[in-house]
Amino acid sequence: MDEITYLTKEGFENLQNKLNRLIHEERPRIAQMIAEAREKGDLSENAEYDAAKDAQGHLELEIAQLQKLLANVKIIDETEVDKSQVRILTTVTIKNLSNNQTISYKIVPDKEADLKKKHLGVNSPVAQALIGKKIDDIVDIQVPAGVIKYKILKIE
Repeated sequence: MDEITYLTKEGFENLQNKLNRLIHEERPRIAQMIAEAREKGDLSENAEYDAAKDAQGHLELEIAQLQKLLANVKIIDETEVDKSQVRILTTVTIKNLSNNQTISYKIVPDKEADLKKKHLGVNSPVAQALIGKKIDDIVDIQVPAGVIKYKILKIE
């Protein structure tokens, strides 16, 4: 049986839009590239044809992987998330106890992780250290520089 992938509604829609773009825009574009390369004659020495066929293979693999992933998605409803402790889809504000800096992270499904947006994948080491903790808990988080103590200030 295939593994279930948990996504937010937004994450699901983003992947669905990507799949639609690949099927309805990229697939015809690559088919056109193959047709143009064929018109140039001898396919055995046609680098354009080989490149287009390679691109087609990669595209079809990506489409198949996305279709498989989307077929096994469970959408998580953010409105039903218990905010009494850090869980997936909560936003947690933590304070570094050594330098007093605060930062907020949203714990998201791994497929939606994006550090630029401050979205941590649920299976990342930092998220794993925070999961299950409550406001005012002190958490030791292993980072490349060593272990840093954080205090949980807020869970939303």
